[in-house]
Amino acid sequence: MPVPCSPSPCSLSPSRRQGQVSLRRRALENGHLVPLPYRPGRAASSGGPRAPGDRHNPPPGPLSWSSSLDNIFSAGTMRGCGSRLVWLLVLSLAWLGPALGGEDEDEEVIEEEEKEKKEDEVLSDEIKEEDNVLVLHEHNFARALSEHQLLLVEFYAPWCGHCRRLAPAFAQAATELRNESSPARLGKVDATAQTALATEFGITSYPTLKLFRDGNRTHPLEYTGRMDSRSIVLWMQRRAGPSATLLQDTDTTAAFINSRDLVAIGFFKDLKAEAAQAFFEVAAEMVDLTFGVAEAAELFQAYGLSADTVCLFKKFDERQTNFPVDPARGLDTAELTRLLRVHSLQLVMEFTNETSNQIFSAKIPHHMLLFLNKSSPEQLSLQEGFRAAAGGFRGEVLFVVVDVTGHGADVLPFFGMTAADAPTLRLVRMKNNRKYQMEQDNFSESAIRTFIQAVLDGKVKPRLLSAEPPEDWDTRPVKVLVGKTFEQVAFDETKNVFVKFYAPWCPHCQAMEAAWEELAERYKDREDIVIAEMDSTANELENITIHGYPTLHYFPAGPGRKMVEYKSTRDVETFSKFLENGGTLPEEPPVTKAPGNGTGKEDPSVPRTDEPRDEL
Repeated sequence: MPVPCSPSPCSLSPSRRQGQVSLRRRALENGHLVPLPYRPGRAASSGGPRAPGDRHNPPPGPLSWSSSLDNIFSAGTMRGCGSRLVWLLVLSLAWLGPALGGEDEDEEVIEEEEKEKKEDEVLSDEIKEEDNVLVLHEHNFARALSEHQLLLVEFYAPWCGHCRRLAPAFAQAATELRNESSPARLGKVDATAQTALATEFGITSYPTLKLFRDGNRTHPLEYTGRMDSRSIVLWMQRRAGPSATLLQDTDTTAAFINSRDLVAIGFFKDLKAEAAQAFFEVAAEMVDLTFGVAEAAELFQAYGLSADTVCLFKKFDERQTNFPVDPARGLDTAELTRLLRVHSLQLVMEFTNETSNQIFSAKIPHHMLLFLNKSSPEQLSLQEGFRAAAGGFRGEVLFVVVDVTGHGADVLPFFGMTAADAPTLRLVRMKNNRKYQMEQDNFSESAIRTFIQAVLDGKVKPRLLSAEPPEDWDTRPVKVLVGKTFEQVAFDETKNVFVKFYAPWCPHCQAMEAAWEELAERYKDREDIVIAEMDSTANELENITIHGYPTLHYFPAGPGRKMVEYKSTRDVETFSKFLENGGTLPEEPPVTKAPGNGTGKEDPSVPRTDEPRDEL
């Protein structure tokens, strides 16, 4: 962490420095110094902008203040008065000397003044804006919190690709909120430059968004919405105003229900009770669902309720689904969120660009997929048995229809399929992306139910993808592994095997490709070390799940099928230290606390060992 600014033992105090600069400026105004874009005697071509720190050297021509002395020598009143001239010259030098000291020194002082001016700007608590986003730093952060009731702050790094992609959406959201005169504002902090703020708020990844309410900086709320402008605006609006609409009579409630395909209404006899407050919390988070709240007795009666209940009203499948509040346990926010997510979905979903977020955000542990060609009437008829089987697995298995000629074409490679494979069925266990397939596709309701239950009971093995091994897979410095060959290479008890699991489209993988090749070249003659790679988009392993790219695993020689995940810097020298040390990195000496860092915490300006990667 940079040491806070303080005068060095040899530096001038601000008052003395200011006085000296004023003296120099007076000399400039009186004609004793002539500031020029380039010095006399220097070629005109050298008169352009100078690089920082580039200082002019004295030229072979006359000094800039020489014309003043020429005027003194030529003055009529001075002719024959040599002694007076000497004294005048001495007095002039005595007066100018402390102030001038040469043009180089003058430039240094002026540069120093400019630097101080910039520092003063940084130290100021003035809040500037860029595209309606507040630009925040250590010295104006407190002011921003005090002036804005709701402040969503993005902690970013200038080099972060995710941050750059978020920037336009973040600015658009900031503009929308400002245009509607919302009490909510958006701000940003360069966490790589404002390390004190990054440390205070525990910033470990970019971008990180935190909401500060009513000036409280000790308990900011993590942003939980999607990273697009509409979601950011909705998320902030739910926190700026009531998260649920108060419904007071039957006509208003009926109109509210009919206004949307899907609405959730909390019926509570006491809106100040804990259960009602928990409902409001859920409403604030689920910005993609419209919420209402009611406490009138006539509304309880109108919808057949006698106790506190959350009701989901929808224009598809069942009209009304009730979630009674347990009198003993109260209302659990996580459980209510899950139930609303699950029952907000149609019993059978179609995979489209519009529904994909719903499908994956529902957190249903298994997905049963029917791949078909919607242009084929024969294949479309298979949906009847598929839908009939869905009712018994709601909440445990989500049934999804995938059109192989539409939006679903993009997911076919993930399953190792082509459009010609339709119609077919697959079941996916979401926690590890394991895929299960019938031995022979059978689209009847009973066959589908039997297959799903067998998978849930652990009686069916997953179907694992594997590419064919290249003919020269083991002749290159980097050995190319596939699903079929992985076991025999990685768990060879005579070898220490270092494997990169990658995706061909991943920019982080591409960035480290040269280092991986260089590492393999360095160890190609070592019989006990193997450097390998595997395309995880085309190959799957039964007992190893890859959650992000690139992932690096080290498999040491010897019995026991051990595996160590590498999480440090991705460069050749660090890789080499890791290998030479038997799959661990040598312990580094403890970090000495830098002057000015009195927090006792890790210095956030020191690069972290975890490198970025694309998460699945």
